[in-house]
Amino acid sequence: MRADMDKIVSLSDGDSTEELQKYLSSLTDDQIITVITNSALKGKKVGTTIKGIFKGSPPSSTEGSNRRLLVYQHCIPLCESGDLQPEVASDIIGLLMLETHTLSGPSLAQLASIFVEAIKVGKMGSGKSLELFPTVLTALAACEALSYGKGELSGEEYKKQLINTLCSSRWDPQCVIHLTTMFRDVPLSSEELQFLVEKVLRMFIKLDLQEIPPLVYQLLLLSAKGCKKQILDGIISYFKEQDLCQEEEQKHGESLDLEVQSIPQDQLRYVEGTTILHIVFAVRLDHELGREFLKNFKTSYVDLCPFSIALLLSVARIQRYEEQVFEVLKGGIIKSFKDEQLQQGSKFLQDLIPGHCRVAQMILDTVKNSVFGWDHVTQGLVQLGFFLMDTFGPKPGPFGKTSEGSVTVARTPTQQACKLGGQVLLQGFKIHEPIRGEILEQVLNRLVTKTASPVNHYLELFSDIVVSAPMILLESSSKVTETFDHLSYLPLATVQGLLKAVQPLLKVSMSLKDALILVLRKAMFSSQLDGRKSAVTGFLLLLKNFKVLGSLASSQCSQAISSSQIQVDVHSRYNSAANEAFCLEILSSLRRCLGQQADVRLMLYEGFYDVLRRNSQLASSIMQTLCSHLRRYYEPEQDLLPPMKLEPCITAHGDQVFLQEPLAHLISCTVHCLLWLQTMRRSVNPNAGDSDDDEEEEEQEGYQSELQTILDSMTRRMIKSELEDFELDKSAEFSMGSSVGVKNNIYAVLVMGVYEVLMEYNFIKADYSKTRFEELLELFNRYHKLSEILKEKSGKGRVPSNKTPRSLLSLGFISTLLTVLFRDSTQSKEEALSVLRSSGEFLRYAVNVAVQKIQQLEETGHTDGPDGQNPDRTFRFLCDMTSVLMWRYTNIPSVVEDPGKKEKRSSLSHLCLEGLLKIFTTCQQRYPDKMAQLLSNMDIAEDDADKDNGSVTEMNYFYIRQFQRTLFSQLSGGEEEFNSKEAQLLVNILSVLSRQLKPSSQQFVQMITWTVKICKETSFEDSAFSKGLLSLLFSLHVLYKSPVSLLLELCQDIHSQLGDIDQDVEVEKQFHFAIVNMKTASTVALLVLSQVDRVLDEVDWLIARKKSHTAAAKSVSDKATQTTDQQDPIEKAMTLQLGTLLTALNELIQTALLPGTCTITLLRELSRTYTILTTLVKYYIQVCTSQHRALPARFEKLVKLSGSHLTPQCYSFITYAQSGEFSGGGADDKKKKKRNEVNTAASVRTILFIYIT
Repeated sequence: MRADMDKIVSLSDGDSTEELQKYLSSLTDDQIITVITNSALKGKKVGTTIKGIFKGSPPSSTEGSNRRLLVYQHCIPLCESGDLQPEVASDIIGLLMLETHTLSGPSLAQLASIFVEAIKVGKMGSGKSLELFPTVLTALAACEALSYGKGELSGEEYKKQLINTLCSSRWDPQCVIHLTTMFRDVPLSSEELQFLVEKVLRMFIKLDLQEIPPLVYQLLLLSAKGCKKQILDGIISYFKEQDLCQEEEQKHGESLDLEVQSIPQDQLRYVEGTTILHIVFAVRLDHELGREFLKNFKTSYVDLCPFSIALLLSVARIQRYEEQVFEVLKGGIIKSFKDEQLQQGSKFLQDLIPGHCRVAQMILDTVKNSVFGWDHVTQGLVQLGFFLMDTFGPKPGPFGKTSEGSVTVARTPTQQACKLGGQVLLQGFKIHEPIRGEILEQVLNRLVTKTASPVNHYLELFSDIVVSAPMILLESSSKVTETFDHLSYLPLATVQGLLKAVQPLLKVSMSLKDALILVLRKAMFSSQLDGRKSAVTGFLLLLKNFKVLGSLASSQCSQAISSSQIQVDVHSRYNSAANEAFCLEILSSLRRCLGQQADVRLMLYEGFYDVLRRNSQLASSIMQTLCSHLRRYYEPEQDLLPPMKLEPCITAHGDQVFLQEPLAHLISCTVHCLLWLQTMRRSVNPNAGDSDDDEEEEEQEGYQSELQTILDSMTRRMIKSELEDFELDKSAEFSMGSSVGVKNNIYAVLVMGVYEVLMEYNFIKADYSKTRFEELLELFNRYHKLSEILKEKSGKGRVPSNKTPRSLLSLGFISTLLTVLFRDSTQSKEEALSVLRSSGEFLRYAVNVAVQKIQQLEETGHTDGPDGQNPDRTFRFLCDMTSVLMWRYTNIPSVVEDPGKKEKRSSLSHLCLEGLLKIFTTCQQRYPDKMAQLLSNMDIAEDDADKDNGSVTEMNYFYIRQFQRTLFSQLSGGEEEFNSKEAQLLVNILSVLSRQLKPSSQQFVQMITWTVKICKETSFEDSAFSKGLLSLLFSLHVLYKSPVSLLLELCQDIHSQLGDIDQDVEVEKQFHFAIVNMKTASTVALLVLSQVDRVLDEVDWLIARKKSHTAAAKSVSDKATQTTDQQDPIEKAMTLQLGTLLTALNELIQTALLPGTCTITLLRELSRTYTILTTLVKYYIQVCTSQHRALPARFEKLVKLSGSHLTPQCYSFITYAQSGEFSGGGADDKKKKKRNEVNTAASVRTILFIYIT
């Protein structure tokens, strides 16, 4: 055979082709095959041999053509066998490609069939010979005619048939990548390319996971021909499906005892990461691919998944796409939250579209997945986190003011988006070391630079970072130290939050602590008041958190930092003895504050109690400081009145008078510290026989007895003092416009504060002594007298306001006081308590202060005084007060009270009810998870002891029934005895409590049934009460079912009550709801229209959703045509909603509504209704055109209904609204209302015209 090969080579090198032809003709096919095989296997002269064979086989002759075909038929499987060296196989294919164009049409067809059959049976393992296939197909396409079956086809058509056959046949998974690569070189029409892409995408699930990235790479190269959207969608859909399978396996893995996962999680994540890199690389090179990718997500967020989010964040690294990507994600996130909120608030939407695409969870999943080496995603995650927090964080209020207190629960979509940004950054910080420094730096930069905006969200994030990784933060302590340098220039709230957050770090880093103290000392002498207040805040926080050896251990003085957060608290340099010296040094710095402005002193007084409770060893220093400072304002001469020097408490600057010393707060702080120390000393037995302890005890006894003497003397002399002793009486000036009035106001507030502090002190020290309680009541009478004068004087010349200064009574004391006043029936205490109970004003005062404290808690999240910053103790006080107020309200009816109607004041029962409402509202806002605990702590009346304690819902509903019964008895008593304010409070309480019921529960249905019954039977002409009751009904009804039928009945009632716009028409009397009457009809109409607006929101949302889904499903329109007979359930629901709504509006536009707000609002809703009807018509035209289907019968009826009923009446109503005469109000008001109505009417006409045409 070697001789044959050499002979062919030598003849080929010669000039005589004829000899070569003769020699080749003498060889059999088997011999030629053997020659080629041997030379190929040896890798010697194979190229020359094949060239020789081609040279001696002229394509013009039949023999030569057949021999050429033989070479092709043999070389293709030979190259696929894997027996040849790669370079040899490449040489052979290269030679074959050069000679392909010489093959005849039938030979090319035969050759193509060989390829197709080899692919079908899976014999294209290496895929080397597939490089030849595009050349074969190109050559085929150039042929004029080829026999096909019994007829003929052109070469181009034949090629199309081959591609169709190939894409329709089964592919061996091993060939998929090679075939995709091969098709890049094949000229394809758009239909062929689409067919091919669909085939390749279907093969994804049959391939091993490791083969996906190279296939994706080839597909992306193929996308240069077209089908970019289809390719990207297919890749994303595949990984979305894989993620869902992975999630299902993890969810059900334990229950199914699956030991082996079908797809290992780490392997899937690594493959996803590689795929993302391929796509990002392709997008860098092909901007059209990038535009197509982003266009996909701009219209709808439904296609988002963890993989596509990771991909978007990676693409964001390309500068030209960065802004677009974050806008797409921002839009998707906020729309997702808004849609979720809309669905949660509507049972109609929940039933129609049960599931919801949670983009927030997908983003958090992306963060979690990024731990598998997705370095290209992490930078995008950091940018996204800060982008969300910056965009959706809290904004400054009017005049740059920020709302006090952070939001406990993120309720609005913007709050949820901001919270999501924080979660992304926190999780990213925990799992990715390289980005920690950047996150920390950016958070601290924002705390320093955003002084004009609230930074609560950044403070919370920083605090979470410190708690999650304090030791990691110490590595970046220099960044924290740099932030300390700006403390004196930052807003006080920012300083407080920042210092609270870094407390754990200060306990383990001496350098950080030293740096902070240095900054605080400088701030103490700052020219800015806020700087000095920041210094006080910082020093007080340090005192609270550095425990001194020997401090009393109690539940109240537990450290704020748990041992799980800090592991190195036993370091020798940070022991308790060192802490004591450190704390005493700070106290000496704080003493300087006693000579500064009132605001600085106030902060100090409010902080000392907490410091003492945490560090009882500092008691001596703190009490001596307070005692010596108090002596400056105390009059020691026992016969002199008053016992306080008020002159030094104020200071003047020019014509203005300022408070210099908040004396009442100083006494309050002293009293609370003294009482706490005495309580702790009684509960802890001191060690006897220790001389140091004896000395310390003697010292404590000394200042304690001195303080008690001062307070007792002050009590006695304050009772004796008349208002004239304080230069205050009825004739004194209290106007805030003059310096004398300001001074008198300051004096009055100081004196009232001292009275309150002494009341609390004497109550606790009285031990239920009748004499001491009589003294307490005397103090209160003095307080009340001054309070009434202040109210009377401050109300003159302007709108009277009952706004009183904040009470200095502590929340704990108020809780105790209410309990003993209303619930304590101990025989031994009866005589003493009767003294206090005999005073109606004192009882009213106690409840009023409770309401004031609860309101402060609701607004700011804390209260003044001891334990006001402690959420657990505050909640306990709330529970106690709820129990007392509930008992007082339900057991003593308001009828038996001395009513305050003559004095135009609320009754005690009314105040109790107001307190209960504020407690429930506060608990829902500040302690959302503890509502059940609050209710379970409420005592119940003995005759209601059959209460079912089975579940939270049952318990909640028990109290709802209590309030329902009370409201029912109010409504049963007739309109003369009806107390509107109390009834409104009851409705508001029912509204708050009903939010705790699950809409699926039986109790919820009972609640709706009861509310409907009350609305149908109550006929009181009270607009405010009707508004509250109907608002409750609507809020419940939307969570039960769509309210359109309810709206229709109410519209019919309004029409029958107010009459028709055509006075000659007699309206049929409708009596669905007795609550609708002549006086309340206008109020009810406005409420109904607000609900109409809500229903229109839902319909508009559904249309937009259907539009986006229709656009996405255009490619599969043939499937939609199969369901022409059955209307889509969403379309059906939209049509029914609008049908009922049109009927309801038809009633309203025939009603003689009062000109003004009602008519303007109705015209606006009509305008919106026609806009939505127009959108719906356009939607149906688009759908029916693209899907070749007829308009649904229901929709045709809706259009007819709008044309026959609503539209003609609209013109009559517009005429009525424009010709309406206004009574009351000035001429300007009339013109303004008239202009509004005319403008709105004009817009309705325009929209009507568009709709009709």
